[in-house]
Amino acid sequence: MTNTLRLHRFVMALLSAVVYTEAFTGPSFLSTSTSTEGRSNGFPLSSTVTAPPAAVNGAKLEEANGASNNEGVNGHTTPINNIRLNVNEKARTVTSVCTSGTLCTVSSHEGIEGAPFGSFVDYVLDDQGNPVLLMNDMSMHTINIQKASDASGEPALVTLFTQLGSSSSAASTGGRSKGLQDVSRCSLTGCLEKMDASDPEMDAIRMRYSLTHTYADQVMDSPKFAFYRLNPSKIYFVGGFGVLAKWVDPEEYQTAAPDILAKEAGEIVARINRDHGEDLRLTAQHLLDVNTAVEKIRVTNVDRLGMDIRVTSQMGTRRNKLQTDEFRIGFRIPVISVEDAKSEVLKVFQEAWEKANGFSWGDGEMPGESVPIMKIAADSLE
Repeated sequence: MTNTLRLHRFVMALLSAVVYTEAFTGPSFLSTSTSTEGRSNGFPLSSTVTAPPAAVNGAKLEEANGASNNEGVNGHTTPINNIRLNVNEKARTVTSVCTSGTLCTVSSHEGIEGAPFGSFVDYVLDDQGNPVLLMNDMSMHTINIQKASDASGEPALVTLFTQLGSSSSAASTGGRSKGLQDVSRCSLTGCLEKMDASDPEMDAIRMRYSLTHTYADQVMDSPKFAFYRLNPSKIYFVGGFGVLAKWVDPEEYQTAAPDILAKEAGEIVARINRDHGEDLRLTAQHLLDVNTAVEKIRVTNVDRLGMDIRVTSQMGTRRNKLQTDEFRIGFRIPVISVEDAKSEVLKVFQEAWEKANGFSWGDGEMPGESVPIMKIAADSLE
């Protein structure tokens, strides 16, 4: 590498740090204190080997032909089997970020006996990721559960449905409303078990519930309220419309760890999509090898192992035929804070810019060559 090129890269790195820091920070963007909070909550600080891409949900997006967990884009040779969260981690992330959901029971009310009945409920997780609910004995869902158990002589099955909220969804599109079908969700089915006051986790559960749901202090000591733990026997995860959908092993879910960036991902994605359109375009053209006119490009998710980018482009010369591809760009090292994620994203943008402008590192490696990239899914629409 020549001295001139080294100097250029050094100057560009400094300029990038100044320009991009302003774009990634501000009142709506969380500070590096996130890292400390993540560690205290037991979030993982290292990468986890992920499973190959699973079959997608619905007909919109299909797994790219030939794309596997060991095959990259444009001849990238960096191992890419560590750049995606596995489905257990994704499911655990959803239930950890969310604090409320819909509890589905079987109605016992006259005229609608046996019909599905949904109730809004709050919850916290215990150390194994099992939801714990504070329920009123007079609530309709509590009555439904009790009557179903009495009728069958066995604990009644219920399902807790939870999904990432509309606020994070809107954030990821720069403030524009985005259909909730695009966000990740999780269904946990199992039996509710009333927790005894002598349960060794009771003090921790009471503390978590009080911190998460401020009203709980006023009712948790009432004899009409009690804590119930949902022990899931089946867990179903959906990554969003046209994305991963898969049953999750409950034991593997319990040992999985939520992503450290989960609560800040929406903010990060919103900043990138709003302020870095040109960087994304260069990334699509020079790192993802999108050779036709790009109609739309946006980041759909960021986590500690990388980011997902969805690119809609023209197919050949026909303007009315579009191709939508979903790519995964991995970080070279797992991040442990928002600032780390910002740094890794900027490195990708920097190398896309260098490749676009014809720079060579002079040591046999081209900019972007070692960035781990894989195509997740593809879809064509006329």
